Amino acid sequence: MLNVFARVQVNRVTEPVGRWLVARGVAPDVVTVIGTVGSVAAALWFLPRDELFVGAVVVTLFVLLDLVDGAMARARGYSTPFGAVLDSTCDRIADGALFAGLTWWCLGAGEERVLGIAALLCLVSGQLVSYIKARAEGAGLSADGGLVERAERLIVALVGTGLHGLGVPYALHVALWLLAAASVWTVGQRIAAVHRSARDAAAGTNASDTTPPDPAPNP
Repeated sequence: MLNVFARVQVNRVTEPVGRWLVARGVAPDVVTVIGTVGSVAAALWFLPRDELFVGAVVVTLFVLLDLVDGAMARARGYSTPFGAVLDSTCDRIADGALFAGLTWWCLGAGEERVLGIAALLCLVSGQLVSYIKARAEGAGLSADGGLVERAERLIVALVGTGLHGLGVPYALHVALWLLAAASVWTVGQRIAAVHRSARDAAAGTNASDTTPPDPAPNP
């Protein structure tokens, strides 16, 4: 949803930053790795120690670098296959670390074992949403869209974590259970999209197979 409604506004902020970094010789892959290492370290250090607000703020700052590396690639005028794979891989690592840190907090300092189920559902379903799209595209199919993609997952999780850290009651509970349900729904949406894409591809192949050949030209 955010890809549709917020991309233009976000680009207005990230494009100048991307151009500024490229002009100083910084590579997009370096920014990608720094953002991932920082977000993973913050998620696994602050969240299990019950420092939820600080953890949410620091993770957010590093996650925002993920927006900058794409702007840098556009400012440079090209992207590389390795950079695309690195970016996707680092996204999965950062997402996994965030929900692993929240699960760790639920089962440890937070003493919220039932909420830990929601955090695990978010972790697994979030990885599945991304995997289904990647696997479909590798097979020549489409699996775009869905109720919650990466941006929505991060915003809901980090806002809920930060508010809980500030003492807002049940903020994290609402965020994680809502996100768990929406992520599972999105998995179903992606599978349905792949099914439609495969059906359309098969229909197109069958149609081309049954098309009669062009008549031979008159001698």
